[in-house]
Amino acid sequence: MKSRGVIMMVVILMLGLSCKRHHTPKPRGYFRINMPEKEYELLNKSFPYQFEYPKYAKAVVDTSSNAEKYWLNLVFSEFNGQLHISYKAINNNFNELMEDNRKLAYKHTIKADAINERLFYNEESNVSGILYEIKGDAASPMQFYATDSLRHFIRGSLYFNAIPNQDSLSPVINFVQDDVIRLMETIRWNN
Repeated sequence: MKSRGVIMMVVILMLGLSCKRHHTPKPRGYFRINMPEKEYELLNKSFPYQFEYPKYAKAVVDTSSNAEKYWLNLVFSEFNGQLHISYKAINNNFNELMEDNRKLAYKHTIKADAINERLFYNEESNVSGILYEIKGDAASPMQFYATDSLRHFIRGSLYFNAIPNQDSLSPVINFVQDDVIRLMETIRWNN
C-alpha cells in the first residue's frame, strides 16, 4: 500500500513538472561563412580571351571528356563551387550559339522562381552579353554569355556541389555574383 502511494506521488510530481516547460523547436540554422577579401588577377593562359578573376578562385583547364579547347573552370574551393566557362569560335553559327545559350539558361525554369537578365555592353573592348540571375532552388543560380558577335563566344555557368537551397546559398551567390560581373566587365579578346 505504501509503495502505491509513493508511485502515485512520483507520477503526479513528474506530470506537474513536465507541464510547466514549453519547448519550442529551434529554427533551422546555417553555418556562418567568412568571405575572403576581394582581390583579382588577370587570366594568364594562352587563350583567345582574357579576364580578371578572384584570387581565391583557381583557374583550371577543363579536362572532362566533353571539354573542348579553351574551356576553363574557376574553382571556388572555399564555397564548394565552380564557374564552368566554355569558349566557341563563331563560324557562321552565331544564331545557333545564342539559341543554345538561351535554352541552357531557361532549362532551369522548372525550379526557378524568376530569371532576371542583366545586359552588358562594353564598346571599347567590343564585348556584349547577358548575365542570367536564376532565383530559387535551381541547380545553377547564375549563367552568362559574352561575345563580340563575329569571332568569339564565351559561356559561363555557376554550380555548387550542394543541394540547391536559396536560403543557405544566397550569401555565397551574392558574393560570387560580384566576381562574375567583374569577369564580364574585364573580358578582352586576344585576336
